[in-house]
Amino acid sequence: MTGKKIITVFGATGAQGGAVADTFLHDAKLKSDWTVRAVTRNTTSEAAQKLKSQGAEVVAADLNDKATLLKAVEGASAVFAVTNYWEKADHELELRQGKALVDAAKDAGVHHFIWSSLINVSKLSNGKLPHVYHFDSKAQVEEYARGVGLPATFFLPGFYMSNIPGGMLRPNPDRDNAWTFSLPVPATAPIPVFDPADTGKYVKAAVLHRDAVLSRRILGATAYLTGTEIVEGFKKVFPEAGETATYRQQSEAEYLAALTGKGTPEFIAQELLENMLLLDQFGYYGGASLDETHALIEDELTTWEDYVRKSTKWPADLK
Repeated sequence: MTGKKIITVFGATGAQGGAVADTFLHDAKLKSDWTVRAVTRNTTSEAAQKLKSQGAEVVAADLNDKATLLKAVEGASAVFAVTNYWEKADHELELRQGKALVDAAKDAGVHHFIWSSLINVSKLSNGKLPHVYHFDSKAQVEEYARGVGLPATFFLPGFYMSNIPGGMLRPNPDRDNAWTFSLPVPATAPIPVFDPADTGKYVKAAVLHRDAVLSRRILGATAYLTGTEIVEGFKKVFPEAGETATYRQQSEAEYLAALTGKGTPEFIAQELLENMLLLDQFGYYGGASLDETHALIEDELTTWEDYVRKSTKWPADLK
């Protein structure tokens, strides 16, 4: 027996879970007190084997099989739980999986359940934006966890910086390939930018301040930036490419057509549109300040300019 506490990390080979596992395996303040139980569907994958080589206990579990979930959380002091709506784009499935994770943690007597959650957009918008299923399903799991009395903290990841390079910010063939950042919201809409690689920093803060953050939300974002500020950050890192870079507001119809033209199902395109409209109309976090969360974080969070410098999604010849 090592005497260490166990943190069970679901999605340990994914973006959020992988970052949590990495932090708890290597952080000087955590690694002597915690051991990582990394949960994945495929324990023989390269990513799983890498975690094992770094000292994690790698176990298999199926989010659709509660018995395997219970086994994965037994004896754990803390659990980081995340689901992937986009794998099936089925909000009822995500809700069932999330509730199963809550039930397993409750049955196992987990001391601190950290759920990767989001706000309920249907409620926030009073039904105006009713199709942002990947937010609402996670919010319903949060509500369920609160209802059963599970000691929990809710981590709400922000707007992934990784979605911006090459997709939202790219050369525009209609403007001599000048770089253009395009979304169907005004240039002034506040965007809470988040590097998924920072997830472990937030979860570290949650376990170090466990009593203070029980039943509270931790907002996973470095800063609120406007579309204009995101372009300006790009320009600072790549002044030559960014010389003519601009922000351009798309129409809703244009945004939908671009998605469906690439084969995106209409219901997903509508969901993504409403997700974007949320930024300007109601606020990604409903207008909440990031200050309370930042006061808990002791590690430096990745800025947008930091991310621009390190991203491998840009063209190799970008200057």
